[in-house]
Amino acid sequence: MHNIDVLIVEDETRLAEIHAELIRKNPRFRAVNCAGNLADARKLIQVLKPHLLLLDNYLPDGRGIELLEDIVAGDVVTSAIFITAANDMETCSKAIRFGAFDYIIKPVSYERLQMSLERFIRFFDSQHANAQVNQHHIDELFNLQSKDFRSEKPTKGIEELTLQRIKDAFVQAAEVHTTESVARSIGISKTTARRYLEYCVENRFLKAEISYGRIGRPERVYRRNDAGE
Repeated sequence: MHNIDVLIVEDETRLAEIHAELIRKNPRFRAVNCAGNLADARKLIQVLKPHLLLLDNYLPDGRGIELLEDIVAGDVVTSAIFITAANDMETCSKAIRFGAFDYIIKPVSYERLQMSLERFIRFFDSQHANAQVNQHHIDELFNLQSKDFRSEKPTKGIEELTLQRIKDAFVQAAEVHTTESVARSIGISKTTARRYLEYCVENRFLKAEISYGRIGRPERVYRRNDAGE
């Protein structure tokens, strides 16, 4: 899988360091640099072509929303998660119009940011999974970009970040896993893996099948439940 290069655009040094520390905790992300103003950010975007920006709005030489507008008009393909104290509707509306992946108001909830980053991994991988798309694939991309966190209700025994990690294992439609293989790759117990896998089956993200593998021994395997199957 591809690494996801992240450019942090934040003029508060300590906050930029905290963002970088969070990024480094996930092996899929790579914090390629930090910019403390718009001028530096523009130069770094042209040189590094990052996949994702963690973007503040209030910068010493302008507004982050201006940078996002420049990106839309330019030739560099990158996404942005706004992390800002800007809570006015005008800025928020512009961010949506210019294609911001997410918008997080300071002071930052790092659990909320972590959820957004995990969701971006799924969005990024889904974009790179196939050269052509069907309606299910398109619906998945739009759902990942427009997910409403407020509508989510916690399910007993199901933790959001672990659930997303389970789903990440099935980004490729052809991926097939057992309880044991998921437990090993995610680093959780088989009992926990089975609970999450069955939850995904109940919600029709996965489907379960019986495979007769080693010496005819039946084994429950899981694959993504794509539309039309």
